[in-house]
Amino acid sequence: MTSVRTTRLLPQAYRPLFAHAGFKRLLPALAASDLGDGMSVVAVAWLAIEIAPPGRSGLLLGAALAAYALPGALGALLFGRWLRRLPPARLLAADSRIRAVLLGCVPLAWAAGVLHPVLYVALLAGSSVLHAWGNAGRYSLVAQMLPREQRLAANALLSSSVSASIVIGPALAGFLAMVVSPAWLIGLDALSFAVLAALVVRVRAADGKAETEGAPQAGADRPSAGLRLLRKQPELLGVLALTWFFNFLYGPAEVALPLHVTDDLHAGAGLLGLYWALFGAGAVLGGLAAGALRRFPLWPVTLGIVAGWGIALVPFGLGAPAPVTLACFTLGGLVYGPFTALSYTLFQERTPAAWLTTVLAARSAALLTAGPVGTALGGPLIALMGPRGVLAASGIATIALAAVGAAVRIRSARRSASRPGRSNGSGPCGAAARP
Repeated sequence: MTSVRTTRLLPQAYRPLFAHAGFKRLLPALAASDLGDGMSVVAVAWLAIEIAPPGRSGLLLGAALAAYALPGALGALLFGRWLRRLPPARLLAADSRIRAVLLGCVPLAWAAGVLHPVLYVALLAGSSVLHAWGNAGRYSLVAQMLPREQRLAANALLSSSVSASIVIGPALAGFLAMVVSPAWLIGLDALSFAVLAALVVRVRAADGKAETEGAPQAGADRPSAGLRLLRKQPELLGVLALTWFFNFLYGPAEVALPLHVTDDLHAGAGLLGLYWALFGAGAVLGGLAAGALRRFPLWPVTLGIVAGWGIALVPFGLGAPAPVTLACFTLGGLVYGPFTALSYTLFQERTPAAWLTTVLAARSAALLTAGPVGTALGGPLIALMGPRGVLAASGIATIALAAVGAAVRIRSARRSASRPGRSNGSGPCGAAARP
């Protein structure tokens, strides 16, 4: 009775999800692993500084952060021949087990006094090598478990969990690090993945679908299968290109914001933290609102999100005072929030089920390069234009990206309408998004 009453308090789009036994069991474990990763953003960097040799903290810090994220792109290419054969639940479980074991070795090695910097980087790199496949397994499992009309709301919950972890995780890590070593915080992250691995197996066994629906089609076990399929699907390739450039253009803004706070506003870390806290809060609310967007065509909404984020950055370049740019950054987070859920939903709805993990792994591998490239470009741009100019330029370029995407979509729709036997649909969620 209590469960039924609680479900009735939820928005209509989310009620079926909490009536699904498998998804209801899986969501808390996924949220816990997201929170663990959010804590590790601080813990990994902090521990690197603690164990670095004198004068080498910057070098080890960069190596540790890169090792915690980038090997996933390499793993997507090297292990595709074998991992494409696994159902989504097994991919998610395999990634979770590896992360649990290797991240769990970090606090053990630290407690034993043998956590050498080289060992630390190696453990972090090993823990992330299946990240692209685990992420693909997560969203493929959701697509497998739930009917089409419930996927956008489910993706919205998953993306909101990630956004919330970015806000809560670092703050919680900072508080706990006053009591325990950051090595133990990484151990908590490992524990969350151990719980997730155990729960995924139970969900798979309960649903009884993963073994029968995950087999790839002929040719899916070749290393270039995911990229080759994307080349044959102009719409999916368009979604990937839009997302890559969106993330790329976000990179310089991420570098410029701290310098804008210190150099332009002459403020401290408190104001910088407020910017990111408000952005994260807006992203969580925007992500949850994505569940109600199913009635709208996904492509126009996605392009609107890209343009909206760009507009939110332009006032920085106009010299707007901090209260105005804080409001803009909050609205930017609110606008950005639904983007991840919409992007994954487009992939889920346009990709054959047997190819979904392959394509999502290729997507994750490609996107892992976008942020670092944009961030690396941020430094030279700031030296040339200043932080305020980089923020404005990032916003204007993002608006231009949305305009180019809209022009390509319009041209594609006109070509489709001019072909005999082709329908130019305009229904919700996808009819208007046909290539």
